Amino acid sequence: MSNNSINWHNLRDNLTLDGRAFINGKRVAAKSSQVFDCISPIDGQKIADIARCGTHDVELAVQAARTAFEDGRWAKKSPKDRKNILINFSRLIRENAETLALMETLDMGKPANYSLNVDVTSAANSLQWYGECIDKVYDEIAPTADNALGLITREAMGVVAAIVPWNYPMIMAAWKIAPALAAGNSVILKPSEKSPLTALKLAEIALEAGIPAGVFNVLPGYGEEVGSPLALHMDIDCVAFTGSTNVGKKIMQYAGQSNLKRAWAELGGKSPFVVFADADVDAAAESCINAIFFNQGESCNAPSRVIIDQSVQDRFIEKALSLMPNFQPANPLINDTTMGAIVDEIQLNNVMHYIQAGKAEGANCVTGGEQVLQETGGYYVTPTIFNHVKNSMKIAREEIFGPVLSVIAFENPQEAINIANDTPYGLAASVWSRDISQAHLAAKALRAGTIHVNCYDEDDITVPFGGYKQSGNGRDKSLHALEKYTELKTTWIKLA
Repeated sequence: MSNNSINWHNLRDNLTLDGRAFINGKRVAAKSSQVFDCISPIDGQKIADIARCGTHDVELAVQAARTAFEDGRWAKKSPKDRKNILINFSRLIRENAETLALMETLDMGKPANYSLNVDVTSAANSLQWYGECIDKVYDEIAPTADNALGLITREAMGVVAAIVPWNYPMIMAAWKIAPALAAGNSVILKPSEKSPLTALKLAEIALEAGIPAGVFNVLPGYGEEVGSPLALHMDIDCVAFTGSTNVGKKIMQYAGQSNLKRAWAELGGKSPFVVFADADVDAAAESCINAIFFNQGESCNAPSRVIIDQSVQDRFIEKALSLMPNFQPANPLINDTTMGAIVDEIQLNNVMHYIQAGKAEGANCVTGGEQVLQETGGYYVTPTIFNHVKNSMKIAREEIFGPVLSVIAFENPQEAINIANDTPYGLAASVWSRDISQAHLAAKALRAGTIHVNCYDEDDITVPFGGYKQSGNGRDKSLHALEKYTELKTTWIKLA
């Protein structure tokens, strides 16, 4: 997808937004008729009224999804038919790429060129990949004696609730709905109230692609009014959540309090970026800066803690500072913008709170740390780097979800591993070294779900994404994700 000639402002002027929910194949208002404001972080202006769904809407969506599953309008389609429809879904996403990208940018503030070339592309690729795998995943036959046949099969669970965050609305939705639909489930998608627009548009596209009414439903609204009722509902078989660790813990509790539904939680991170003395420091700095400030730092796997050999610490800082002109906040609707707006005023204030905490605890703010472009009405923060950080400081312990990097020095390799693992999180990590043995041993020692060696955030739909410890038990992407949305059944046949 090329966007060099796209005039996003003109597209915005001609964009029509529909904030109603999507239940049983139709756009509908919330039963309460209530709405909430959709505010664009670009300029702080209201862009749409969004249906404020509640328990009544949850009931309607669950009933529609359950009916669709039980009558088999989707679950009992042949693998070939489901494959073709999901691939068609992917194709239509690409055909609507500019509209979806604009919605994503207006909603959560990321640069439009990234929304187009990263978010839309990744969502389409995910649906295509899972569509293509449907008729290529086989069940098993157990090794048994001659007088028995042991069949091991995977079956769709039923109704899946997918609750996704605001930072990558399309990608996070696709990572969940694609394998859930591929497995034959009905799905209820609950987008964040901060970024509901593309989820609602995806439901329309899904229906056009051939996914039957009732199979894919979207309920916008607040977590306590939609997310909690979904997680507590006795007729939902699985809840897949991506978001904060605190909310993830509640989701797990709700699953246990209700029907012991399967609960998958992909949660926060405080990912270490370990740089040994022999590393290519300039390359490490460039990789880290590109990753931490991408998406305004609003990434759960952002490498927010650089843990670096003290002998090369100054060189790293010098290189990082030279890159700062490339990451200054600007209007996301301008094609060459590389850093947009923080998602909303609440998150803006949260980021500024952490910046002030870092200064108060004695860390050295070597660049950034300021709110800018206030005259636009939007929510913008300059990329921020703290040096001489201690791992006990608040900015090193807690997930900030903003453009803030902490640099922590170490004296020996074992200290580096100890600092890296001294966190409640375990989502991702990176190791930089020219010594393959040192790099490999460090990768084995790090307690995280994804380890990057001499790179960061380079992966593919073919490998799983998820974490250790309080980064949750969820795994998105790859064939392993299908396991989350299926039941494992043994059929033992006694042969004459």
